[in-house]
Amino acid sequence: MIFGAHCSTAGGVRTALERGASIGCEVVQIFVKNNMQWLGKPPAPDEAAAFAAERARAGFKAVFGHASYLINLGGPPSPNRARSLQSLLQEISFAAALGLPFLVLHPGAHLGAGEKRGLELIVAGLDEVLAKTKNSGVRLALENTAGQGTCLGHKVEHLAAIFDAVRQPERLGLCLDTAHFFAAGFDLRTGKGWDAALAKVDKLIGRKEILAFHLNDSKTGLGSRVDRHEHIGKGKIGLKGFRHIVNDARFRESPGCLETPKSEDLHEDVENLATLRALMPKSRNGH
Repeated sequence: MIFGAHCSTAGGVRTALERGASIGCEVVQIFVKNNMQWLGKPPAPDEAAAFAAERARAGFKAVFGHASYLINLGGPPSPNRARSLQSLLQEISFAAALGLPFLVLHPGAHLGAGEKRGLELIVAGLDEVLAKTKNSGVRLALENTAGQGTCLGHKVEHLAAIFDAVRQPERLGLCLDTAHFFAAGFDLRTGKGWDAALAKVDKLIGRKEILAFHLNDSKTGLGSRVDRHEHIGKGKIGLKGFRHIVNDARFRESPGCLETPKSEDLHEDVENLATLRALMPKSRNGH
């Protein structure tokens, strides 16, 4: 895999790339607007130009976005559902303005309506958003979840049902999170467990749809359904688990992005990136 981290855009979108470059990222994930607000301002032309210039200067292998955590396409008709749809439409337009290929999106939570109804609502929301952005090249990479609360996406079957039902599946992709996989019951501590998880994704959706990975250890145990990220090798998956994950030849060129806890000086990202790279043979590790 190729490694990087989610980086803050505080001070402007360009600064996220500067932060990523300063710690040796090959991959950067950003929020395209304030993550805790429904709507934001589009990037000004000079901001987008500065972003593109920094991206070219640093030579990142992948830069992509993550949609706001406020967005929930799985909920019933309500003001928040309407805001979710409006927010996602705006984020797709912002991602396009910044030249991002995809946005990572949590599928949604059914809020008590049940899995079947929740999945129907997610498909309806995606169909509406994708139809209104039909001329956009930005894809939505559905992220597997830990299954906390009423969140959908902890079963590969949920993600497959969305792919199977939407009108424009070619606009979707997948982003697979290691901590979420583990909390959802997939034992990634062994090569056999990792292969089993990926085989299920390949069978039900297709390996080619995997656009990126989130590389996070888990504070919580196997099958806990609790979403708590931990530093690489410090959680319940452990270093041995990540060794076979990052050395999987099928994903040699796939982005692997950290979403682990961090402080302002980013020393945790530096340490986690070094840990990941140390797990790879030196011949494949350019750092």
